[in-house]
Amino acid sequence: MRLLILLVCLTPLSSFASRTVTDELGRKVVVPDHPHRLVCLIPSVVDDVYALGAGSDVVAVSDFTKYPAAASAKPSIGLPSSPSLEMILSLHPDLVLGSADSHGIQIVDQLQQYGIPVFMVDPHGIAGIYKSLHSLGMVLDRASSADDLIARLHSRERAVRERAQGKPVVHIFMPIWYDPVMTIGKHAVITELIEAAGGQSVTSDISQEWPQVSLETIIARAPDAILLVKGSKMSLKDLSTRPGWSSLEAVRMRHIVYVDNKIDFPSPVSFDAMEELAKQFYP
Repeated sequence: MRLLILLVCLTPLSSFASRTVTDELGRKVVVPDHPHRLVCLIPSVVDDVYALGAGSDVVAVSDFTKYPAAASAKPSIGLPSSPSLEMILSLHPDLVLGSADSHGIQIVDQLQQYGIPVFMVDPHGIAGIYKSLHSLGMVLDRASSADDLIARLHSRERAVRERAQGKPVVHIFMPIWYDPVMTIGKHAVITELIEAAGGQSVTSDISQEWPQVSLETIIARAPDAILLVKGSKMSLKDLSTRPGWSSLEAVRMRHIVYVDNKIDFPSPVSFDAMEELAKQFYP
């Protein structure tokens, strides 16, 4: 009943100037010409929107939003995987922004049934970050801001690659989890950030973005160092005490590279992590 009341209170999108756009899932979406009440379903999209200069238009974010710090003060609509439909409707957004990687299509269908347009991005790799910023710049009527931002990020990427040029490649293994062993594969944004910084993931040839592998496979590939996220549930102590992991020379010799969790976000903030990696690879 409360959802029905909220529905009645929603202002029909057709009363505003609107246009039809195609999101990164190939969906046709009717969006306002100038959206100003935005709900972001995933933290990386929050970072995108703020980086485009539209942070003041954000009325709610999801749990786990950390970047930028100012966004954490916004109301939360719950977990990215299970946002509250009722909370979103109560905020009367004129546009909801999400990503294909964090939640199913069910919430998208539900919101569209209530007349709320949902624009989805689907970033893969560094090029995917640029593509999503371009898409969001278009849908938020901030194309010029997107062009400027993308140009700045390209410049930062070039500078990092030039720093690494001609230097020995650092072969890295990044465990996402240890039982079963999960890691990063080809086209994962983290794999490409490592490569840009002068490293190479020893699992970069695996076609899946987030593959499951055997520990024996990693031992055979003999990484120079292990990459761990600061503050994560995995630590050198954890790895050292688990069966088999001490067979990795990088673990025995304590060759560990730590990086901020900004590397987990397919958004502009991950470029900070890329630059941090480059400084650690080549002090």
